[in-house]
Amino acid sequence: MSKPVNATSQRIRETLAQRYRAEKRFRLYGVVAILFGLLCVATLFVDIIGKGHGAFRQTYVQLSVNYEADVLGIGDIDDAQQLALANFSGLVKKSLRSRFGDVSGRKEKRQLYRLVSNSAEYDLADRLKANHQLLGQSEKIWVLADDDVDTYFKSLNSADGPFVGRTNEKQQQWIQSLVDEGQIELRFNSDFFTSGDSREPEQAGIGGAIVGSLLTLFITLALSFPIGVAAAVYLEEFAPQNRWTDFIEVNINNLAAVPSIIFGLLGLAIFINFFHVPRSVPIIGGLVLAVMTLPTIIITSRAAIKAVPPSIREAGIGIGASPVQVVLHHVLPLALPGMLTGTIIGMAQALGETAPLLMIGMVAFIVDVPGGFSDPATVLPVQIFLWADSPERAFVEKTSAAIMVLLAFLITMNTFAVVLRKRLERRW
Repeated sequence: MSKPVNATSQRIRETLAQRYRAEKRFRLYGVVAILFGLLCVATLFVDIIGKGHGAFRQTYVQLSVNYEADVLGIGDIDDAQQLALANFSGLVKKSLRSRFGDVSGRKEKRQLYRLVSNSAEYDLADRLKANHQLLGQSEKIWVLADDDVDTYFKSLNSADGPFVGRTNEKQQQWIQSLVDEGQIELRFNSDFFTSGDSREPEQAGIGGAIVGSLLTLFITLALSFPIGVAAAVYLEEFAPQNRWTDFIEVNINNLAAVPSIIFGLLGLAIFINFFHVPRSVPIIGGLVLAVMTLPTIIITSRAAIKAVPPSIREAGIGIGASPVQVVLHHVLPLALPGMLTGTIIGMAQALGETAPLLMIGMVAFIVDVPGGFSDPATVLPVQIFLWADSPERAFVEKTSAAIMVLLAFLITMNTFAVVLRKRLERRW
């Protein structure tokens, strides 16, 4: 009798050993999958940061400017019209010719003038308007360099050599002369965060897109959160269990999986064509994103309400509270952390959406920073989409930098949601 028992024990031990080996392989597959995912994410981040970190610094050139009344064409400094029509571009050109006296011929002069951005003349105009005493005086001022000069200067110390781009040999000599004299340098690009879009890469910024995103998200939150919470409370606490509520629940779950571009078509057909809401304003963007975010908020809010133990409701009813009072005073405060977490995740999803906003016209070229909900605006993902299609190399840097800012917002919002859930959740 001992032999069969020993044989059975041997088979059991072999089977267990196979199971343990299979479990180890399964764990190894999981670790490999996680490491592969982290490697892909790290590669993406390294590529984006490597291409976009330079956009946070901008090249500036020092000019010695003499505010000559004859060049400006100003007879009366107090005349606003003369100031508006003054030839500030001539001041910039004369300053460049004075700095590089060996320039001759119209072609070389045009190449020389392209060393600095055309925003230099507006900088001079702003300074003279702010201080009339500068008329007839000289000063040294730092102005933005052209995008080609900026790209070339940033790559001077590159291991692969400088990126020549559209700069010619003569311009490279002038840039080297500025380097030798200490009249060209990199500075923190604050305009990137404060200015709007521009066709000139060195002047383009994401300030308008950030403000447009915040205004759009404000409308999205103001509409989707109260409506989503109210719908979740009704469906979970007061709605009768019948085929109509089942039909509504199924459709809410289906809407959460609908491609976002469908909501853009919905906004185009209803909000724009039927209600005639203006295109490319935060109002229409907020309406569309609110409709898109509602299913996510309803589903997460219902899950948070379900997590509240029935004993809380029974205790409230037991002390004489009405069903509405139980919900408002007991259930909602306890379910609020989960609701807020779902809402923040929904807002993060809305912040990164591009397709529905393209359908409702928020792809317009917006130069000014919006000042209200009815001003023309764009959002950060759409701004990235526009820059990614631009041919200038400097926009590649701007695009990657804008992606870094968008990722920072998304990571911050998701981290805040996780921290909020950990800090406020209760275990029953």
